[in-house]
Amino acid sequence: MLESFSIVFSIAALFSFINYKWLKLPTTIGLMLMSVATVVVVILSENTFPKFYEFFCNIILNSDFETLLLDGILSFLLFAGALHVNLEDLAKEKWSVLLFATIGVLISTFLVGGLTYYIANALGIELPFIYALLFGALISPTDPIAVLAILKKANIAKTLEVKIEGESLFNDGIGVVVFSGILIIATTTEHVGGAIGGEIGVLFLEEAVGGLVYGIALGFLGYYAIRSVKENPQLVVMISLALVMGGYAIAQLIHVSGPLAMVVSGILLGNKLHINTNKGPARKMLNEIWEILDEVLNGILFVLMGLAMHLLAFNSSFLIFGLITIVVVLASRFISVFLPYSLLKHSESKPIKTVMVLTWGGLRGGISLALALSLSESPVAEVLLYITYSVVLFSIVVQGLSIGKLVKKLKL
Repeated sequence: MLESFSIVFSIAALFSFINYKWLKLPTTIGLMLMSVATVVVVILSENTFPKFYEFFCNIILNSDFETLLLDGILSFLLFAGALHVNLEDLAKEKWSVLLFATIGVLISTFLVGGLTYYIANALGIELPFIYALLFGALISPTDPIAVLAILKKANIAKTLEVKIEGESLFNDGIGVVVFSGILIIATTTEHVGGAIGGEIGVLFLEEAVGGLVYGIALGFLGYYAIRSVKENPQLVVMISLALVMGGYAIAQLIHVSGPLAMVVSGILLGNKLHINTNKGPARKMLNEIWEILDEVLNGILFVLMGLAMHLLAFNSSFLIFGLITIVVVLASRFISVFLPYSLLKHSESKPIKTVMVLTWGGLRGGISLALALSLSESPVAEVLLYITYSVVLFSIVVQGLSIGKLVKKLKL
């Protein structure tokens, strides 16, 4: 795995150089497009260079995308993204963020699941309803990593940016809990009715509520530890790294949501330390180190996402299904944003414009892919991975490249 990771890291550095010097695309999009192009070239060279093709396949398989993301770099990326979120700005949009991250995720999960099930039947593709719901659960949360990376380049109104950022940071953890609950139903045969309901309820309390409480405790612990050694910038950075690595590992051991804990602790620590002021050697070093980590790990992640296309075998039925699913996910996203947003009071004269941007700016990314890969033992693993990758690729490339233009056109 170390060899594969080293090669992927080198590819990410090379592609970042090419993108910076010549392509001039948003870094994440440029890296993913070049990775996809690399996969196409490698596949075409299978007969001409069979050993190189085999070597490339081994790199993809040994990278273990699911484990690397969910158990490795996800904690760093969520913490880095949350570190610079202003708590006062987030508090102003708390109801929007709360509704989008909870009710919005549930509405989208069932809309996507139901529509996907009926479309699969119409196309003659076998997809049990419970697995269609699993797809709805894994694709409904917007990916904070993809969203934050793209928003850095989009000239978007501050209130709208906070809505999108806040939702993406929190609905990730909620989405994983919903996914885990539906997975319990899909894989449980000996329990029925109330037993399963009780198990899902306990899971929600443990994962979601436990993650929030644990994240607050972790944030305060990190703050007091860093404040006591603020004259030592190197030690401050080491404590922040230990907070993420150790904190995420313990979250998994005590069965609380690691992603939610990282988001909450990052927001709390960043605001208590006034990280955005960048005054003092400790804050400056903390900012610089986490910005570098964010950039490097984002590069690795989006290269891996592009290379993951190699895991898909061409299937015309799945391809058509994937293209239709893109429309289904976008339509469901619009409804799942519009309904909760209509419950709130708005200062803008045309809230539908905000809903449109929230819909188009709700990008899907590595977390959806990792959850799809975690279903590799299911009987419909191939089709789920296919349609997930279709949505993710469209989301990052098409939506990511055009979100700035949409904001400009709608004058937001």
